[in-house]
Amino acid sequence: MVSDTRQKDTLVTHEGRQPSQHAGTVNMPVYRASTICFPTMAALDHARANPLTETTYGIYGTPTVKALERAVAKVEGGYRALAVGSGLAAISASILAFAGAGDHILMVDSVYGPTRKLCETALRRLAIETTYYDPLSNCDVAALIRPNTKLIYAESPGSHTFEMQDIPTLAAIAHDAGLPLLMDNSWGTPYHFAAFAHGVDVSIHAATKYISGHSDVMLGIISTNEKYFWPVREQIATMGFNASPDDCYLGLRGWRTIGVRMKQQAENAMKVATWLAQREEVAEVLYPALPGAPGHEIWRRDYTGAASLFGVVLKPCSQDAVNALVDNMDLFTIGASWGGFESLVLPSHPVPTRSVRAPRGPMVRLHIGLEDPEDLIADLAAGMDRLRKIATGHSNDDAGMQR
Repeated sequence: MVSDTRQKDTLVTHEGRQPSQHAGTVNMPVYRASTICFPTMAALDHARANPLTETTYGIYGTPTVKALERAVAKVEGGYRALAVGSGLAAISASILAFAGAGDHILMVDSVYGPTRKLCETALRRLAIETTYYDPLSNCDVAALIRPNTKLIYAESPGSHTFEMQDIPTLAAIAHDAGLPLLMDNSWGTPYHFAAFAHGVDVSIHAATKYISGHSDVMLGIISTNEKYFWPVREQIATMGFNASPDDCYLGLRGWRTIGVRMKQQAENAMKVATWLAQREEVAEVLYPALPGAPGHEIWRRDYTGAASLFGVVLKPCSQDAVNALVDNMDLFTIGASWGGFESLVLPSHPVPTRSVRAPRGPMVRLHIGLEDPEDLIADLAAGMDRLRKIATGHSNDDAGMQR
């Protein structure tokens, strides 16, 4: 872990900014470049010998890109970070840095849907076999390791179903077998989950989300420890997964406010989740930060705060009733992604993407933004009224709500 006596809010504010080197500008300027010119061969040789700090070609990152990478790695405690064009690009490059034809990987069953699709399509075509493991059973993971297993992949909490994994225990299993532990840490972010302090080797972020924070950037970031940096870096360079300097500039701008945004959004989310947990229409609220919710004890032990994304399991009702809930919302917009300043709602159908542990009941996923939580609660209350109207209108139908 990188040692620094400054607190993370100070690091978020100052790392990756060097005004004295850029005409006194507070923010890192946007360096757009493909070709990098050198006055002498000695200067080119020096740059090639120092790829972490110097640039030889635009695909390896301009000063704008490197500033974002440095800022994120410093807060997360990694050796270095690498920016790519999307969260899925970060996932793909990280896996392919370690696995090739004839290899086997262990993937958590509750993983982000596109990651599972990657395993079932592109990785399968490359003759990389995937076994999915139960996110709530580390004992099973050790038994699933084979001689050709190359990595263990975690995502905590799980996508849509929000299972919390015991990452330190999983890391011990991986390391005992000589394997790297990769983790999608987009929900926890570098701000709230110190991945490397908990044994993670490669931490993956959809920086599109809380790191950028304004729903206007496609960006991925991979942080690594020193042991595994070069395999990941070479894989990114080989595949050409570089990030745009303009997007990295926006990522840096969002990064400066990640602390205040996430604290406020988590406060708002807790108020909304607490209200939802008391509703008759709701079977369960899947928000690890909520006392009594599944995984709360692990969250309290390992995290310094929470994201504002969570799931809501509804009592059995028809799809029409669920649609009535999410349609015609005033403040919640129907949309994928999360981590921006605005609130979102999305019906959740994770059953087709689970093979080990199936979720219960109809679900919706909520992302809580920076709006006043009382206004969000009023919006949800109106939606619940619409759901109830449809459900009670079909009360004699098996598809109706069961109280």
